[in-house]
Amino acid sequence: MKKVTVFAPATVANVAVGFDLLGFPLDCVGDTVTVEVTKKARVVEILKIDYDLDGGVELPLDPANNTATVGMMALVKDLALVHGFRVSIKKGIPIGSGMGGSAASSVAALVAANALLERPLTKNELFPYALMGEKLATGSAHPDNVSPCLFGGLTLTRSAAPVETVSIPVPSFIYCVLVHPHLRLDTRESRGVLAPQIDLKAHVRQSANLAGFIAGCYREDPKLIASSLKDVLIEPQRERLIPGFARAQDTALGHGALGCSISGSGPSVFAWTDARATAESVALAMVSAFAGAGVKADSWVSKISAQGARIVPP
Repeated sequence: MKKVTVFAPATVANVAVGFDLLGFPLDCVGDTVTVEVTKKARVVEILKIDYDLDGGVELPLDPANNTATVGMMALVKDLALVHGFRVSIKKGIPIGSGMGGSAASSVAALVAANALLERPLTKNELFPYALMGEKLATGSAHPDNVSPCLFGGLTLTRSAAPVETVSIPVPSFIYCVLVHPHLRLDTRESRGVLAPQIDLKAHVRQSANLAGFIAGCYREDPKLIASSLKDVLIEPQRERLIPGFARAQDTALGHGALGCSISGSGPSVFAWTDARATAESVALAMVSAFAGAGVKADSWVSKISAQGARIVPP
């Protein structure tokens, strides 16, 4: 093969109770990256960037400053390749949305390039290169978007170095609602409001919620999931950055959501429900709630994808 196209899904990171630890992918929206082999040894070029959604921001064509290609540049150098790569990017994830756009571009590009190697690397071997895109975008190589985008499913990253991830089962009845208010919130800004220290009682309560949420997933217990899917650490510090969040959250819970919180660093918001009909109702209600706060929003309803980035047939 001389050319490969890969779709990488949007991801919900933190999942309320697992800050920098938990994440899951959705199939409803994502980035698509096409990589082709060139004769220029160890050279990575960006041919073009297309945008499905107008976010008012253009990404750099310089491969050293683009999250899709910075990891690929390190890869071709480390492997001392006798060829290079040309990259075309189609952004389906809004920039600064809290939907894992940096991770999606990075993972998609690496999975495509890897498929073109004579000796492809394992996903664990690709993982550190994908984190380079996150570090470029946010200043921190946090793995909670990269892991689910690369490995698929609800993923707990126990360690990034060495790579150690745990797949958490998702009950078959779970549907996710993802709502993106038409706002941009950079991860650096969102992380910048977090206090450097946390209250011990809040830490214990959050730990109990994380344990209860994971146990609820294993036991397929919607009541335990609902009572546990509550962020008492990060959400209270970030919610003021998202106009209409409290209103949308209250509305989601009032329409039957098991839980509702911020997706990644925001401003997107996610909710879990135990039925598709409930999810559709929650999505409409949350969009209406944001509208009531003067903020337009898009919504998607999806199962949790068991698959991460994947090759798209030509």
